[in-house]
Amino acid sequence: MILHVIGSHYTYAEVPFGYTLQNLFGSARNMYDRLVHFSFGLLIAYPVREIFIRLSKSKGIWSFWFPIELTFAFSAIYELIEWSAVTFTNPEAGLAFLGAQGDIWDAQKDMALAGLGSIIAMFITGIIRSSIDKSFWKEFKQSFKVSKSDKPLGEVAIKKYMRKKK
Repeated sequence: MILHVIGSHYTYAEVPFGYTLQNLFGSARNMYDRLVHFSFGLLIAYPVREIFIRLSKSKGIWSFWFPIELTFAFSAIYELIEWSAVTFTNPEAGLAFLGAQGDIWDAQKDMALAGLGSIIAMFITGIIRSSIDKSFWKEFKQSFKVSKSDKPLGEVAIKKYMRKKK
């Protein structure tokens, strides 16, 4: 949130640290906006995972996959909010809020960086978990299998329901 407050104070295209990043990466634009999107993915994925595994009792690959997917979804929703803000507000204020700086692929790059941040966070989390928990790989492999004790889903449940209706 602090990164967003700084961005809103200066506007994302004018944050002084963004110019430092611009020079460091040899970019034609202020890179602060990109830093914020990457940081969002990096910092939100782990707390989302912790909440998800506590609520759903999820294990293995799914406890790492869901936070990445949710980060991509949140990022896409935010980009849609940015787009609507530009569409329905004063054009100058909307463009300052958008911060695309002439890049037609700004939204896609922002979403990709948020996703990359979440992938890195989950990769680091996986490395730490595998070094702490010796049953990690067994649980990871097991998460790809469907248990025979699970109730049928999808077309199997529909077929049973249709048979009962007859």
